[in-house]
Amino acid sequence: MSRWVPGQLPKKKFRPKPGNDLEMILFPDHKPIHTYTHLLRSRYGETDQMGYVYYGRYLEYFEVARTEMIRKLGLPYSKMEEEGVMLPVVNASVVYKAPVYYDEKMQIRVLIYDAPLVRLETYYEVFTERQEQPHVRGKVTLAFTDKKNRKPCRVPESFLEKLGGTSD
Repeated sequence: MSRWVPGQLPKKKFRPKPGNDLEMILFPDHKPIHTYTHLLRSRYGETDQMGYVYYGRYLEYFEVARTEMIRKLGLPYSKMEEEGVMLPVVNASVVYKAPVYYDEKMQIRVLIYDAPLVRLETYYEVFTERQEQPHVRGKVTLAFTDKKNRKPCRVPESFLEKLGGTSD
């Protein structure tokens, strides 16, 4: 077994195997319990020199779509925070398949497959009129957190009711 030495590159290059989680985000194989689509147009300040939407912007797009989805359910983040529950991100993954260009209309689809207990797993797909396949896919995991003690807590029943899921 060779030993890694600082400043020296490994002899073998790492290549993820097909189907490896490093290569793709695996969406659950059952029907989502909730789906929401948010429409947004890419703006000039969000693109790089090539005219592509800058890769870091997609997490912001996911947040906008998720926030609007929760608002449409009748439970905006601000109301949950007033009720003592916060929802910080604990994990995020993005896979880039094809660029979105400046001034392109996007459909950002948010999918929730399972009713949350403490963690809310949200999945994303970004589409444009230019192609049928998603340009970007993502997954963001959030944790319901007590605002006072900053510890994880169970999903509020009101959230589950609005989502249409059950915690059992």
